[in-house]
Amino acid sequence: MTDAPAPKTPASAAPSAALPDAAPAPSAVTPAPAPSAVTLAPAPDAAPAVVARGLTKVYGSGEAAVHALRGVDVAFAQAHFTAIMGPSGSGKSTLLNLLAGLDTATSGTIVLGGHEITRMDDRDLTILRRTHVGFVFQAFNLLPMFTAEQNIRLPLDLAGQAVDQDWWDSVITTLAIGDRLSHRPAEMSGGQQQRVAIARAVITKPDVIFADEPTGNLDTRTGVEVLSFLRRCVRELNQTVVMVTHDPAAAAHAERVVLLADGRVAGEILHPTSDSVLAGLDALRAVA
Repeated sequence: MTDAPAPKTPASAAPSAALPDAAPAPSAVTPAPAPSAVTLAPAPDAAPAVVARGLTKVYGSGEAAVHALRGVDVAFAQAHFTAIMGPSGSGKSTLLNLLAGLDTATSGTIVLGGHEITRMDDRDLTILRRTHVGFVFQAFNLLPMFTAEQNIRLPLDLAGQAVDQDWWDSVITTLAIGDRLSHRPAEMSGGQQQRVAIARAVITKPDVIFADEPTGNLDTRTGVEVLSFLRRCVRELNQTVVMVTHDPAAAAHAERVVLLADGRVAGEILHPTSDSVLAGLDALRAVA
């Protein structure tokens, strides 16, 4: 499959009324750069928090080989909120897992916080993730024998960090889980587990937060609150947020959308709105 062309979004399109944080006007979809280039985030003076060059991921071998990523070059600027979107099977979650050091690349390099994680051994990579990375798993990945509070505190305990009580109170209040802290995962709904998982990911104030469908199990109101909270992490704590989502309304909360298709970067949308994201996804489907 070839990279998607650069469709134009109508200049009259406006952001959704339900997304007050969205930019006032959508941008056109920018085509992907040449394979050797690195796509930087909107602010040209912003240093990249995460950079991937020539990233490939192949599952299996021979005729059964599945090429999940095919030479991805992309960067995510520090203190920016980026969404990754694309059709099912385009490599979104695979890319997120590789960037966070949760899986190993077949080839290529990843630099996270100035450290080339593709060269790290398991011990050093674990320490880096513990101190610099927060991850929101689509399947929650909460420990079933722990209460919600114990799950949230776990990264702090592993890193030997004290609880910042003001930040703790802010996270718990924003995510509305104060009345669930003594409950174990089996005693909570999917949406409640998702909010606990988000709290666990942000409680250590990591440099980079990777989120795989963080609003997928939430109602619309709670989803908007969570996305606004992630924007707050970017604005107030200078954290970098990289989020995989299938929802154009969720992506419109980001400052930039990276589009994937067939394991490649197919383009990007700056200052996205729901309309411009939908136009970009339609363009990908048109050339599929």
